Amino acid sequence: MFLRELTASVDHIRGAGPAVQRALSRGGITSIGGLLCRYPRDWEDRSRIVPLRDYYRFPAVCTVARVLAHDWFGFGRMKTLKVHIEDETGRGVLICFNRPFLEKQLVVGRYYRLWGRFFYKYGEIQSTAFEVEALPEGFAEDHGEGALKPGGFAKQPAPGNGFARILPIYPLSAGLSQGMLRRLIRQALEQYAKPLENELPEEIIRREGLLPKSEALGTIHFPPSMAELEKARKTLIFEELFYLEVMVGKRALERRRGIKNPPGKGKKRAEGEDGFSPLQKRLLERLPFSLTPGQTKAVIEINRDMDGSQEGISAPMARLLQGDVGSGKTLVSFLAALRAVEGGGQAAILAPTELLARQHAENAARLLEPLGIRPAFLTGNIKAAGRKELLKRLAAGEIDLAVGTHALFSRDVAYRNLRLVVVDEQHRFGVTQRSLIMAKGQNPGFSPGSPDLLMMSATPIPRTLALTVFGDLDVSVIRDLPPGRKPVKTHLARESNEGKVYDFVRKELAAGHQAYFVYPLIGLDGAGEDNPNNLKDAVSMTERLGRQVFPEYAAALVHSKLDDEEKRKTMEAFRKGDIRILVTTSVVEVGVDVPNATCMVIEHAERFGLSALHQLRGRVGRGDAQSYCFLIYSDPEAGQGNGRIGVPNPGGQGAGLTDEGKTRLKVMLENSDGFVIAEEDLKLRGPGQIAGIEQSGYLTLGIADPVRDALLLERARNDAFAMLEKDPGLLSPEYLRVAQVLSRASPFSDVAW
Repeated sequence: MFLRELTASVDHIRGAGPAVQRALSRGGITSIGGLLCRYPRDWEDRSRIVPLRDYYRFPAVCTVARVLAHDWFGFGRMKTLKVHIEDETGRGVLICFNRPFLEKQLVVGRYYRLWGRFFYKYGEIQSTAFEVEALPEGFAEDHGEGALKPGGFAKQPAPGNGFARILPIYPLSAGLSQGMLRRLIRQALEQYAKPLENELPEEIIRREGLLPKSEALGTIHFPPSMAELEKARKTLIFEELFYLEVMVGKRALERRRGIKNPPGKGKKRAEGEDGFSPLQKRLLERLPFSLTPGQTKAVIEINRDMDGSQEGISAPMARLLQGDVGSGKTLVSFLAALRAVEGGGQAAILAPTELLARQHAENAARLLEPLGIRPAFLTGNIKAAGRKELLKRLAAGEIDLAVGTHALFSRDVAYRNLRLVVVDEQHRFGVTQRSLIMAKGQNPGFSPGSPDLLMMSATPIPRTLALTVFGDLDVSVIRDLPPGRKPVKTHLARESNEGKVYDFVRKELAAGHQAYFVYPLIGLDGAGEDNPNNLKDAVSMTERLGRQVFPEYAAALVHSKLDDEEKRKTMEAFRKGDIRILVTTSVVEVGVDVPNATCMVIEHAERFGLSALHQLRGRVGRGDAQSYCFLIYSDPEAGQGNGRIGVPNPGGQGAGLTDEGKTRLKVMLENSDGFVIAEEDLKLRGPGQIAGIEQSGYLTLGIADPVRDALLLERARNDAFAMLEKDPGLLSPEYLRVAQVLSRASPFSDVAW
């Protein structure tokens, strides 16, 4: 039997009564297998002495100590017991908040095993979080001072549950305690662990030096030593990653090996020796520039996928197009759309915001309409009469390219022959949303097969994440930028030095350029309690910048709560140069393209994530002129105002810089390569947020971490893919059943390829 097949209720475990069952159920544990899969989040090594003198070198002290005296401080209900202790190396005190009963349990002169987290305060070494276990009364006489020295535990009686061993620390929920989980899991292991079968092929277990499953499971919960713990962790981590990659590889092989072409697929279309189709060549001839090598390679790869045929067999394209900010991904998607239209199909470009969708639609109209392409813009804000006519034309095939937001996959939207779906800023869409737009291509009367899928990301996907989340996709990467683009120069500035930044921006404005000012808040309804960290906001700063700092230049405000028409008019005025300063929030993070803008000023930059900072910086540097990005971070000691006229910041009570905030700003200062920034972002935030999969339940691995365990991930991937490529039958149905249970291997599990 495999571990995940232990579906019996927890009431089969001795000692698990109704109250315990309810507590486990609230914590998401309903079966014995689920209980044994509740792996520890950490371990406390109480198997070795850590004396009081070394309290600052280790997470916790673990020693044998003698109680010297009792003391009390405070009055009435606040009266608190203070216990003075010593071991061979020094003295300390135990602060017993709300535990006056310890006065009787911690007897003066007696010896105790002690574990606790100590810190220095008020001139002494203190602990408020500790555990003790009484030693026999004759302990001192039997063992002498040697009991207090390293190795003394070896002479002691058998250890209790909390000492002289390595203890698991579990994630808890309401009603669960460490003691309860330790007791139940130990009992479950005794009753059920021994017959468990190995879930990895024996060949891999031998080659990697892994433990049998039952042994690994017992060791991960109650390790006899730290060395054995590492073996168990490696075994279970490798197992999870192996089956994750089995499912990734299985899906990729199925997609590539044997999906029948729907009508219109698999037909070789006319193209030149350079790999471009006639309609694509006509567009390229109209452009005042040439494609970069990266763009050219990506278009050829996409064309090959969309036209791929081999004796009437091919799979729909499933490709991820990665490229840094400003690398020209949108143009590549337009060329892909032309390929779909040439084959008699329709294309849809899905964008996360109306601002970005409108810009794509305007560019599509400008570039593609002269070629005879019929584009349309569809969002939820289109009025009923116009929407009805647009949907009618879309269903009749009179629209070749639909550009829009979530409205593209609304229930009342139908396509005649949707053959290409482009998802821009893919991480902003969940699994369900991506599957809904893909389902629009399955028209039984015309196009029963799934459409081609092209996902685009201006936030490069780190390699370790791509191996897991997007491992069943083909990947195209645009690493180069259009000719003439200069790297944006990035500068850090304290809030107290913002005046120097304003002076620099003033020079750029005088030279005819434009600037963005970005803030973490839209506005404040009032001062003080509504803004405890005294952050500047976009509404107030628009007034200050326009009237006080740059009165000679027109400033305007854009944020997500404005009416869409007002946003459109403001952005159009900024593009034309009628507005020189755009004050905004992160709403301009994607899709805004104004080549004349050379300054990006991000205030309270520590409040933004790495991805947002990189995207915002990418709004400048889109023309021939040198561009600049200023990251202004909070300076609590400066006592600056919050940007609201007449509202001070008493004592400079800003949010200050956290360690993570410092790391983000340092990464931005030292790197302009989006791929490097993405790797650092992955380390800081984890895979779920970056991939847009947190909401899907995907990648909820029990013990593995694709970032931390990147080396094991690659080995597990190689093993999984090698076995599948050689013969998928080598993985028996039992192993594939385990794989299905262990992990959902693709964020597109709802899409029928």
